[in-house]
Amino acid sequence: MRLDKFICKSTDLTRNEATLLINAGNVTVNNEVASNEATQVHENNDVLLDEKKLIARASRYILMHKPLGTICSNIDEVYPSLFNYIDVEKADDLHIAGRLDADTTGLVLITDDGRWSFNIITPNKQCEKTYRVGLRNPIAEDAAEKFALGVQLQGEKQLTFPAKLDVVTSNEVLLTITEGKFHQVKRMFSAIGNRVVTLHREQIGNIKLDVEVGKWRFLTPEEIDYFK
Repeated sequence: MRLDKFICKSTDLTRNEATLLINAGNVTVNNEVASNEATQVHENNDVLLDEKKLIARASRYILMHKPLGTICSNIDEVYPSLFNYIDVEKADDLHIAGRLDADTTGLVLITDDGRWSFNIITPNKQCEKTYRVGLRNPIAEDAAEKFALGVQLQGEKQLTFPAKLDVVTSNEVLLTITEGKFHQVKRMFSAIGNRVVTLHREQIGNIKLDVEVGKWRFLTPEEIDYFK
């Protein structure tokens, strides 16, 4: 973990305030002055601020049902941030493990543990994400086979990783992927001549969406450990 982030998790200081103290030489790591805010620290490191030992607060892990017309950002932009729905302290320290577009609803996982979220978003970890997809046109009979083999997205050199397609109705399907390319689900259906009209994420790994729109809860220890 970065030193500035460690200090923020150990105090009520903002990232800018922590950086100023670090740069001023007020922080030591294992009895040596650390003047670079990007210095990496670990659980067994002895970190002192003005000679006072710091102990980082426990990381937070949150499940939320993202509403339509919100963005996965810590601040409001053209659309409001989904963090407007989350009442926790120091929300600026949190980030989203796998963003959704403003017109996409459903499950998002939020944390301040970068190593944990890395296991969700990196393709090499093969973490499955399942989406309920509404389509403009009836799904083609060979769509599942094409997705299982991988499809060519516009602007990409390599095929997508194998994906699983389950047909619900002629115009609604469940798609499970292990990547998170830019607008991937929409681009996958575009690649086979169809168009996504609604998109909703239902599941990440073994965690299923189980709260109402705009609501959130902390993950259970078992759910947290699944991604470790």
